[in-house]
Amino acid sequence: MNPVKSLSLIALLGVVLLASFSIFTVNEREKAIKFRLGEIIRDDFTPGLYFQVPFINNVRKFDARIQTLDSGAERYLTKEKKNVDVDSFVKWRIDDVAKFYTSLGGNYARANNRLAQIINDFLRDEFGKRTIQEVVAGERKEIMAILTEKAKKEGGAFGLDIIDVRIKRVDLPREVSNSVYLRMRAERTRVATDLRSKGAEAAERIRADADRQRAIILSEAYRDSEKIKGKGDATSADIYARAYNKNREFYSFHRSLNAYRSTFNNKNDVIVLDADSEFFKYFSGQKQK
Repeated sequence: MNPVKSLSLIALLGVVLLASFSIFTVNEREKAIKFRLGEIIRDDFTPGLYFQVPFINNVRKFDARIQTLDSGAERYLTKEKKNVDVDSFVKWRIDDVAKFYTSLGGNYARANNRLAQIINDFLRDEFGKRTIQEVVAGERKEIMAILTEKAKKEGGAFGLDIIDVRIKRVDLPREVSNSVYLRMRAERTRVATDLRSKGAEAAERIRADADRQRAIILSEAYRDSEKIKGKGDATSADIYARAYNKNREFYSFHRSLNAYRSTFNNKNDVIVLDADSEFFKYFSGQKQK
């Protein structure tokens, strides 16, 4: 190969290599810092293509997207000195990349640790001011708003933008939950027993009143029925008496016929009496007086 061409090729490769060390890009998901011999000279890069001097300048890039710190459950004391387990998370991103690098060395794990300490301190302070009822239901949103505001101020010192702080759940410790459950169960059992005893007492009163009313109704019905029967018997006797007085002979004959019919109801019926007895007075054709 021609020496001139070889030198030209080597020179071209050198230029390409030098250009590759001299050009860098920053995309929309990144923040970058440019150094000169270890000193920060620029940190306000927008997405695009940039140049640097090889071996004098170097560039370090950081993820500018939202990061999540998902803390494990921590235990805090409430105002009435009761333990609660709190699970929370923080959404944050890099705001000032130079401050993030100088304060935390550009280390995400260190940033998460520092934020976790800050949030724990704030949670301990806020929960210590409130009762269990307030932190579980009444003032939960207020606590999260206060935590976010305070965390923004503290995070700003490290070049961090705290977007949101959220409390996922607030639970009683297992041993406390079991104790509360047992107390609740005992209380519900006591209430149920009290209600059952009151119900049994009311049932006895209702049954006694029903039995009393039944006895009254039956006695009044028997009284009224006896009165009605007495009136009926009296009316019947009166009718019989008036009918007898209208035609005593016919009434006596009618009664004798009924007596014959009842006595000789079957062909096998037999009666032995004197022919002159009162029973056969209408058989003889003579009226006995």
